Amino acid sequence: MVNSRGERKIKKNKGKKKRVLKWVLLTLSVLLVCITLYIGNLYMKANQVIDKSFENDGRGNKSALREKEVDPLKDNVSVLIMGIDESESRADEGVYRTDALILATLNIDNHTVKMLSIPRDSYVYIPEIDRMDKINHAYAFGETKATIETIENLLEIPVDYYVKVNFEAFIDVVDSLGGITVDVPFEFKEQNSKDQKGAIHLYPGVQELNGEEALALARTRKLDNDIERGKRQQEIIKAVVKKAVSLGSVFKIGDLIDAVGENMKTNLTFNDMKSFVAYGMDGKLNMETLTLQGYDDWSTGIYYYKLDEAKLEEIKQELKNHLGF
Repeated sequence: MVNSRGERKIKKNKGKKKRVLKWVLLTLSVLLVCITLYIGNLYMKANQVIDKSFENDGRGNKSALREKEVDPLKDNVSVLIMGIDESESRADEGVYRTDALILATLNIDNHTVKMLSIPRDSYVYIPEIDRMDKINHAYAFGETKATIETIENLLEIPVDYYVKVNFEAFIDVVDSLGGITVDVPFEFKEQNSKDQKGAIHLYPGVQELNGEEALALARTRKLDNDIERGKRQQEIIKAVVKKAVSLGSVFKIGDLIDAVGENMKTNLTFNDMKSFVAYGMDGKLNMETLTLQGYDDWSTGIYYYKLDEAKLEEIKQELKNHLGF
């Protein structure tokens, strides 16, 4: 038989448990509201930023090599990443060029991505001017549209989407993620985004780089060549993607969206970008890097990178197969 003192103790414990439960439920409710507001705010912010970044490339709703408009939720698609050199020296010349060109093909069935780095000095036919020249000059002749048409003519596959960023956007994206981890292959000194010579000094080894340092690694080509430079750029993109989809970057998404800001132009809509999230949701995204082989040519007194035609045909077929095109 429980005495009155024991009954009071039991009632007291029950009351204490109820109060604890109320506080737990209240805390969880507050957290749920905060998370909902945070996600909603990010959604609205991302929508606004992408809307401001949208740019019509003058090709209509699809590539001329497509029979109908593509849907990233259902179709294999391609995305051209253009890094634009908008440094002070280029501004003084009154013309900008592409400092990096990477074409990514995405296969919706197996969630794979193939990234092809295109050397900036590749000697190719540019439809805009109806003659051969360096591929990075296409942007100077006709900006986005001329660059896309040049790459479509070279690879014989459609360029469905493009993302165009300048150096400031690249730096801000890396910094918003708190830096990226990459393997620096050698010691080097490079100018920064303000064209200050020797401002960046890196040593070899796996290390965390900030935006300026990552840009210097992506740009330098003093100690190797454009092929190796393209490979470094691909590894940097993979490092950015890996960091962006990591759990630790969840609360950095807002900063990442802000980083894009006015420094990106694209023909991707907000809904298109949401579709690409599916590629990395299972954590098993397979990214393969490809390069265009060739040789250095000084025969005209001007440096060009002449592409190996046989290897080019192999790359073209591989990309066509990946797109199911």
